[in-house]
Amino acid sequence: MRILITGGGGFLGSQLAQKLLARGTLTGPSGAPEPLTEIVLLDAAFARPAPAHPTIRVTQLTGDISDRPTVFAAAGVSTSAAPATPVASIFHLASMVSGECEQRFDDALRVNLDGGRHVFEAARAITAATGSRPRVVFASSIACYSGESVSPVNSDTTKLTPRTTYGMTKAICELLLNDHSRKGHFDGRTARLPTVIIRPGQPNAAASSWASGMFREPLHGQPCALPVRRDQGHPMTGYRTVIDSFIALHEVPASALGDDRAYVLPAHTVTPALAESTLRAVAATHHLALGPIVDAPDARIQGIVSNWPVVIDASRALALGLPSPPSLPTLVEHFLEDFGPSRSPTARSR
Repeated sequence: MRILITGGGGFLGSQLAQKLLARGTLTGPSGAPEPLTEIVLLDAAFARPAPAHPTIRVTQLTGDISDRPTVFAAAGVSTSAAPATPVASIFHLASMVSGECEQRFDDALRVNLDGGRHVFEAARAITAATGSRPRVVFASSIACYSGESVSPVNSDTTKLTPRTTYGMTKAICELLLNDHSRKGHFDGRTARLPTVIIRPGQPNAAASSWASGMFREPLHGQPCALPVRRDQGHPMTGYRTVIDSFIALHEVPASALGDDRAYVLPAHTVTPALAESTLRAVAATHHLALGPIVDAPDARIQGIVSNWPVVIDASRALALGLPSPPSLPTLVEHFLEDFGPSRSPTARSR
């Protein structure tokens, strides 16, 4: 069984690949667990070589998600007379992040929207060629919620009225996936992600980058410039939980999903004040000297984040058996285990 992970060179994509290599199987076209034979990773660039595995091949393909032939080739859809072996499942994670989407509207449409369309059309072509519908798991975002429709508690029934270009492209792809699934083009599922913490490495252009930074930098003894208010609540979950959720959502039988294939994932509502108190408690246990969290208000970032939801109702996802994140101190412990100061530079940059 071959699978494709778009954004396979990124943090979540590489973590997902590692988890699947350890797992070794996924539910296949037969409806039963099937052994993985190849994981195809598609991304614009890769920072490190493909992981080795004794029985599962890992193929890294460098290419542009907005280029249709590149996506079709990665999915094993033949665009020539040469035979191709199509993938049985696709995890579509490739995306520009929120902050850069606001600055680069045309690129956001090309990468997030056109890239999603190419992935969905490749899956549709596989169904047409083989008669077997591939499963497609799409990573969306709570940035789909925004503006006047945001309520005290936001659920899968909250109207999607994004007020960022990033959220708009995610909402459109959610609707496309639902319609493709309705028409039988492929078997789609959307995971609507809260902000994922704690990401290793350097800050990125996401409007929510501060959510990881306010943990990551202090844990490494460095200052964190905080662009939002200390009482700003925001839904957050751990990267391990997100990876487990991608796989769990893939494994759910299609008959259990219903008409709306989009599921917001469970999350904790975290404020910078809560993050700081949690850090102090964890640091005391590990005898770590924390770097400071320094107020550095940024009206642009605060304006974006203020329009996002604060509390998530993920009861539909929980009813499917998708996991809840562990406690906030445990999420910090997970980061220390995987990427903390005692880890090697290679491990910290994964």
